[in-house]
Amino acid sequence: MWPFRKAAAETRASLENPSVPLSDVNAWRTLMGEWHGVAGVVVTHETALEVPAVWCAVNFIANTIASLPLQVFKKSGEGRDTVESDPLYGILHDAPNDELTSFMWRKGMMINVLLRGRGVSFIERNKAGRVMNIWPLDTDKLTIERKSGRKLYHYDDGGRKVTYAANEVLDLTFMLKPDGVSHVDPVTKLKGAVGLSLALDEYARKFFANGGVPPLALYGPMPSPAAASRASQDVEKAVRDANAERRNVMIMPTGHELKPVGVDPDKSQMVESRRLGIEEIARIYGIPPVFLQDLTHGTFSNTEQQDLALTKHLISQWVKAWEQELNLKLFSARNRTKFVEFNLDSLMRGDFRTRMEGYAKGIQNGIYTPDEVRAMENWPSKGGDADKLHIQGATVPLGMQSTAARQPANDNNPDDEAQAA
Repeated sequence: MWPFRKAAAETRASLENPSVPLSDVNAWRTLMGEWHGVAGVVVTHETALEVPAVWCAVNFIANTIASLPLQVFKKSGEGRDTVESDPLYGILHDAPNDELTSFMWRKGMMINVLLRGRGVSFIERNKAGRVMNIWPLDTDKLTIERKSGRKLYHYDDGGRKVTYAANEVLDLTFMLKPDGVSHVDPVTKLKGAVGLSLALDEYARKFFANGGVPPLALYGPMPSPAAASRASQDVEKAVRDANAERRNVMIMPTGHELKPVGVDPDKSQMVESRRLGIEEIARIYGIPPVFLQDLTHGTFSNTEQQDLALTKHLISQWVKAWEQELNLKLFSARNRTKFVEFNLDSLMRGDFRTRMEGYAKGIQNGIYTPDEVRAMENWPSKGGDADKLHIQGATVPLGMQSTAARQPANDNNPDDEAQAA
């Protein structure tokens, strides 16, 4: 059992279930496919992607995780070795099944995590327990519960009910609740911030679709409702004609006056509000605003630091969550010599000059061999002394310093030998 209390099953309630009362709010949300309207708009997982900042944040994080090399290693006496011959290496690095590449599978998992709060995949094994395929599951069709101390995943596979044990699925969550079963859905929890961005976008579309003219009120004598209707139509036609013919003068009937209704975008600080929306989305996903294409506070000096902060405080945390989940579910307790790890070197690569300076220091201080550096740049190996560690000085292979020191300094200069004689 869970240490503190029994967790209730996380379900997607449906009004088709006789046991679900008509007063169940979650059931109505499932039926209508929407949540409470915020600022006059409806926020769902799909409409959230209409916010450019959400679209950018989700794609950026998902693409970054999906593009990192995912490798399988085996512990050895000298450290670790890559085991490319292991079938699991091909599944994780190339294709988890015959329908998806590793990039698309990992990207889909991360999109589900960042939007719905959870990404789940089924691990298909043969009778011997070896991993054969990994299949992504639709989070909306999952019901998760803890029963008899075990977490169970009930999945609706096209009308066929399937139950998976915890060790049969890869389960990544945005934020797990204290019961250890249910999760926090970031879009639902923070629908206020997302809804505000949607409302601002909707207002901007309507404003510019109307030629940049705000809602207007016509003041003046109106003899009858029909006359008021005709006056309204005349004003609307005049506005359209002014926009179409680029005329800046509107002729108003005698005794009538047009006044704007509400607050214009400039006074309501619409531009500033939309920029604040970008910052709010950046806070939700923990991503620096510069990576959402907001360079308001971005400079040449701090952009590189934000790049390091991205890797240290965001990407590395998601990478660790992936690695621990994969190592927990893909390897048995009896086989702890193999493990999965992402390669973050590609995120830390600088420009050519910076890389060469770093490589030079690594070689001169006996950290890298020249061939190891060439492998990092995908260059062919040279073998020989290039496969040995070197140190600063004469930059000779490690262990030959004394030999180099004993060699005559001017053994190739006949004039020096004659002078010595």
